[in-house]
Amino acid sequence: MFWLIRHCQVTLQTVQELNDVLVQIWEEIPRTPSVISLRACPNIVRHAYTDVEPIQTPEYHFELLQWILLDKSSTMSKAVLFGLWGGVVTTHPLKSFQKVEEVLNLPKDFIWNTVLKGGNENALFRAERGKLTLSQMLPELEAECQKEAKSQPAQFSAQVLFNEIRQVEFNRAVLDAAATLRRQGITTCVLANIWVDDTPQRDSIAKLLSVLESHFDLVVRSCQVGAKLPEAAVFHSALEKLNVKAPEALWLDISEESVKAAESLGMTAVHVTDINEALKKIEQHTGTKLTGEQTPRFCDPEEVSHGYVTVKPGVKIHYVEMGDGPPVLLCHGFPESWFSWRYQIPALADAGFRVIAPDMKGYGDSSAPADIEEYSQENLSQDLVTFLDKLGIAQVTLVGHDWGGSLVWNMAQCHPERLRAVASLNTPLFLADPNKNPMERLKSVPIFEYQLYFQEPGVAEAELERNLARTLKLLFTASYETVRRFYGKVVDCLPYAIITVLCETQMTESTPQVISSGVLKKGGLFVGLPEDVPRSAILSEEALQYYIQQFTKSGFRGPLNWYRNVERNWRWLCSRPRGKASGALSCMQILMPALMVTAGKDRVLLPSFSTGMENTIPNLTRGHIEDCGHWTQMERPAELNKILISWLKEIHQKASISVFPKL
Repeated sequence: MFWLIRHCQVTLQTVQELNDVLVQIWEEIPRTPSVISLRACPNIVRHAYTDVEPIQTPEYHFELLQWILLDKSSTMSKAVLFGLWGGVVTTHPLKSFQKVEEVLNLPKDFIWNTVLKGGNENALFRAERGKLTLSQMLPELEAECQKEAKSQPAQFSAQVLFNEIRQVEFNRAVLDAAATLRRQGITTCVLANIWVDDTPQRDSIAKLLSVLESHFDLVVRSCQVGAKLPEAAVFHSALEKLNVKAPEALWLDISEESVKAAESLGMTAVHVTDINEALKKIEQHTGTKLTGEQTPRFCDPEEVSHGYVTVKPGVKIHYVEMGDGPPVLLCHGFPESWFSWRYQIPALADAGFRVIAPDMKGYGDSSAPADIEEYSQENLSQDLVTFLDKLGIAQVTLVGHDWGGSLVWNMAQCHPERLRAVASLNTPLFLADPNKNPMERLKSVPIFEYQLYFQEPGVAEAELERNLARTLKLLFTASYETVRRFYGKVVDCLPYAIITVLCETQMTESTPQVISSGVLKKGGLFVGLPEDVPRSAILSEEALQYYIQQFTKSGFRGPLNWYRNVERNWRWLCSRPRGKASGALSCMQILMPALMVTAGKDRVLLPSFSTGMENTIPNLTRGHIEDCGHWTQMERPAELNKILISWLKEIHQKASISVFPKL
C-alpha cells in the first residue's frame, strides 16, 4: 500500500473559480482508488466532494490536498489496535525496571533477565495471564529476584517496583487520535499485558482502566484472556470482539516482537518509535486526518449518564453527568440542549471535575410548561437552586452560554452563596437600568430586532417548527462560512450595517445565513432564505438528527418564552439591592471569581458589549477567541476547553480545593 500526495496552493478571486479548479482535478482522478479526500474552505466544495471538515482560511488562498490510494487491491483499515505500554501510556514497565535498578545499583536489565529466566512460569507472566493476582505475584517476584542475586539489596521491594510502574501518563495525541477515528466510524482497541490488581494501591489501575474504557471501543486485558502479548490468542480475542478480519486491522506497538506476531496473522503492523510518525501511518491506512490539532472527544448521548430532578410539581429537569470532583454546571442557550456541551463534558471530566449539563427548562427531555412566566429569570434561578439542593450540591461553578450566560450572571448577583465561581461564553453582564425600559433598548439596537419578532406567542414558533432540519441548519453555522469567505479580512474593519448589506447581496444557496436585523420588515427570521440549505461543518449529520429529535418533543414555545420575560426580568433585577455608585447602572458587585469569554465573530453578542465589566466584577478573568462565531462550544471546542480548564484549575487551586485529573 502506498500513497501519492499532491499538494498545491492557488489564489482565486471567486468561489466559481475554486469550484472549476476542483472539478478539473476531480475529473482527472480515476474512480478506482479506495479513498479520495479533498480539503478546502467553502461549503460548496465540502458538500460536493467530501465530509471532511474544511480548512479555515481568511482569504481566497486555498490549500488543495489530495490523498489518493494507488494500491487498488488493498483495503482501508476498519479497526486500529494499540499496545498499551509505551504507546497509549508512558512509560513502559521496562523503563521502570531500569529506574529501580539504577537506584539500587543493580546490573542493567537484572529484573527483566530474571523474569525471562523463569520462562512462562515466572510470577510476572502468570499474573499477566490471570493465574495470579498482583498481591500473590509480588512476593513470588521478589523471591525470584533474591534467588538470582548473589547479594540482594535489603531495601529491594517488588511493591516499590510496581508503585513505580503505576506512575503512568497518558499520551494525549493517541487519545485524541482515537476520538477522531471513532467519529469516522473506525473502531479502536487497546491490548494490554496487565494483571488483576487486588492490592491496597489498586485505585491507580482502576483510574487507568476507566480512562481506557471511555476513550476506546474495546480494551482487551491479558489477565482476562488467559494469554499475553505477543501470543496470537490476544489478537484473535480482539478481532473477534471487534468483528473484523486480520487484514482489516492495523496494529501499533513499540514491541518489535508483537509487530511481527501481528503481521504473521495477516494484520498490517506499525513499529512505534515516534508517536507523530505513527499517527501519519494511521492516516495513510485509514484516510483519516490525525496530525495537527484534533477536535476533542465528545460524549455520545447513548454513552453518558442521564438523570432527572423534579424542581416543582409537574416540572422536571433532565441532565447528563460525567466525572467526579468539584461540581461544574453547564447552562446552554437558545436554541440548544445539553448536547451543545458535548465537546466540553469529557474534557472537563478528564480534568478532574464533576460535570453536570442540564436541558434547560423548555428544552429536550426537561419539562416545557406553556406559561410564559415559568421562564422568567427569577423562576429559572429558583429552579436552579432547587436543582442543586436535590443533587446535594451546596456550591457549584456555573458556566453559561447565550441565555445560559444571562442566567449564570443573575445567579451570581442574586444567589452568590451557591456559586463558587461563574463563567459566561459570549454573553456579557448586561446591567439593568431602572430608568429605561429594556424593550426600548431592544428597539434601538438593530441586531436585537429578532427578539422583538419572538415576542408574539405562536408567530416565531410556526416559522421555526415548520422544518426543523432547515431551522437548525440555518442557525448552526460557523463564522468562516459567512460573508467573510467572499470579502476576506476587510470585513473585520466594516460597520455592521455594511456587513449586513454584503450578506444580503452575496447570499447564495451554498452560503445562506440568518440576519438578525430587519426581521420585522421581512416578516420572519428566515424569509428569503432557500428551503434546501447545506449543513455546517460544525454540525455532523448525527448531531443534526439528535437536535431534531430533541425539538420534536416540545417544540419552540418553551425556548422562545425565555425571550418573553424582558420587562418582568428587568423589574426583578431592579428590585434587588444596588451598589453605592452614583451611576444609574450601578449594582452590587460580583466578588466571586469570574470568567468572560468573548468571540470575535459573534454578530449579535459583540465583544464590545463586555467593555467595563471589571467595574462590577473586580475578580474577572478574560478569554477571547478571535476567529469564532456565536456557537463557541462547537466551532472552537479545543480552544475553549483550554480556556475553561486553565481557569477552573486556577480558581480551585487558589481556594485550596483539590482537583484530581484523570489525564
